[in-house]
Amino acid sequence: MLRNVAAVLLDGVHPFELGVVCEVFGLDRSDEGLPVYDFAVVSAEGPALGTHVPGLTVSTPYGLDRLEEADLIAVPASDTNVTRDYPPELLDALRRAVDRGARVLSVCSGVFVLGAAGLLDGRRCAVHWRHAELLGRRYPRTRVEPDVLYVDEDPVITSAGTAAGIDACLHLVRKEQGPEIAGKIARRMVVPPHRDGGQAQFIERPLPQGPCDTVGGVLAWMTEHLDEEVTVEQLAARALMAPRTFARRFQQETGTTPYRWILRQRVLLAQELLEGTDETMDAIAGRTGFGTAAALRHQFVKSLGTTPNAYRRAFRGPEAAA
Repeated sequence: MLRNVAAVLLDGVHPFELGVVCEVFGLDRSDEGLPVYDFAVVSAEGPALGTHVPGLTVSTPYGLDRLEEADLIAVPASDTNVTRDYPPELLDALRRAVDRGARVLSVCSGVFVLGAAGLLDGRRCAVHWRHAELLGRRYPRTRVEPDVLYVDEDPVITSAGTAAGIDACLHLVRKEQGPEIAGKIARRMVVPPHRDGGQAQFIERPLPQGPCDTVGGVLAWMTEHLDEEVTVEQLAARALMAPRTFARRFQQETGTTPYRWILRQRVLLAQELLEGTDETMDAIAGRTGFGTAAALRHQFVKSLGTTPNAYRRAFRGPEAAA
């Protein structure tokens, strides 16, 4: 049963990510029939901590001993989580908590603390897309899911950047206390109880900046002709190469195949058009080379985990034209 919750902080804590945990678990909403959690903010490094907002500090009377009674320990993001060493006493407390059956939940870079405690070993995890590669290198025994909002590998729950912590916290409430309770908390917070798609829709994927000495001209041409159907043979002819040689050079210089490269650029263009224009789905499908709205929807969902209509609403508001 989820009754006792502690948010444990390191110096440089991000107030928003801390606020997410406080908003879901730290407020008394008993007047609406919602559960009241025994909630505490705990410092791992003394009674007063700095935050990443200049001039803003957090003070608390609770030290690491408060974690021993928690059913859930949340670790918010901190400015220094990615690069620092962590107090051994904190890592020991997190391991003991899991051993006795408690859960741990990270928001954004808080996952690095869980990794240092060995709690990611053999588990999938989520993190902000900017940190995914580093997290995977540092803790190779975990499988990083860079496209999702959160991962529940009970008793370890990890979430991606910033607002994805809301998704993870509400998921845990829904899991433990049912969808009605989670829905009421979400309405008080004015957020959806569950969001469509994952963080893939927010990841920046610009054109590759590395040297493309052989295929650079072809890449530029492909970018300007995304609405056209082309074959590897046609692209190879434009590069004055044999098809097999072109395909090999393309893979070496871009890290992917011509088909996957152009597909990703088409999805990127569709995102730009959905965000910045009122064009219909059929028109966007034509401009991006998908041909039909159905094909656009299929590839969009496959790549980003959400529909074009949902994506447009998310970035332009519910009044955006479908």
